[in-house]
Amino acid sequence: MKSRIVGFLGLCFCLMVSNIKAQDHLFSQFFNAPIYLNPSLTGQFDGDLRLNMIYRNQWSSLSGDLSYINASIDVNVPKLSGGVGLSFNRSSEGTAYLVKNNVALTYSYSVGDDDFLASFGLQAGFTNRSIDWSKLVFIDQIDRRIGYIPGSVSSAQLPDMSNKFFFDPAAGANFVYRNFMLGAGLYHINKPDESFSSAQARLPMRWTLNASFKMPLSYRYDYLEDEGAFLIPSVVYYKQGNTSSLSAGAQFKYRSFNSGIWYRTNALNGSDAIVVSLIFDIFLKRNDSEKMRIGISHDATTSRLNYTNTSGTTEASLGYEKYWPNSTRIKKYNGLRCSSFF
Repeated sequence: MKSRIVGFLGLCFCLMVSNIKAQDHLFSQFFNAPIYLNPSLTGQFDGDLRLNMIYRNQWSSLSGDLSYINASIDVNVPKLSGGVGLSFNRSSEGTAYLVKNNVALTYSYSVGDDDFLASFGLQAGFTNRSIDWSKLVFIDQIDRRIGYIPGSVSSAQLPDMSNKFFFDPAAGANFVYRNFMLGAGLYHINKPDESFSSAQARLPMRWTLNASFKMPLSYRYDYLEDEGAFLIPSVVYYKQGNTSSLSAGAQFKYRSFNSGIWYRTNALNGSDAIVVSLIFDIFLKRNDSEKMRIGISHDATTSRLNYTNTSGTTEASLGYEKYWPNSTRIKKYNGLRCSSFF
């Protein structure tokens, strides 16, 4: 019973903290949520049409929902010298179901050749944040002997507002030189106010830096090839407000198989998790003009919360890429596309 009371109070505390200094969720499979990582990656893939979806179930052993979804669709438009896309994000947190939905349009402009590619992206979206106050449990609804009192009503003064809408822009840039990629993204540029009350609670800007290097493991292949075996070390750094996180690791890629291991720090720069990922590409046509990507990863918690209490975090992803019939882009700039790094 004591553990249930602590759980109730802990979740209420987390909700109050998130209202003061909200932080964006992060995906372990960042490479399968490209527009969420950097708007300039819109249209940067081996095809004309791309669809991505990823689901994250965080700390499944803890009470309350902690789930996150990202879905996106983007196309390459040669006449616009880049790509256009649409993304959707949804997060649900805590017993009060603090829900955030975001829909955004993205455009990227690219210029380059066989050795160098530069992309610049802009994103404009709207976010809705909502909460169910009736599902919160306060201290005057808890009895020291029996715990939560069924049917009890708290005397706490709750905000009148339970929904919030706001404009949410982002921008980014990405550069590829031969077998090296470097990018940066900036989200919540206008620092929107997320507060449900008269007190201001501005969402801090989120900075993202990403870098990857593609290393052939055989002298018979170079970075432009897709058939050989490669080792791809990557680093992703996040900073939002006064908190930051670093994810560093490497992937082994051989044809349609990809496996990776990562180490991630938490907001206090301590150890957060070790991540293992498996990715499978299923080619649906012999000329490799259409494929499906299936991915799964698991975070083994290494922070003070520890794995025994949380059971870790699991992500599942699904992707689809294809060329239009008679597309002129097939194999053009092959190996320079950002997707070749993952």
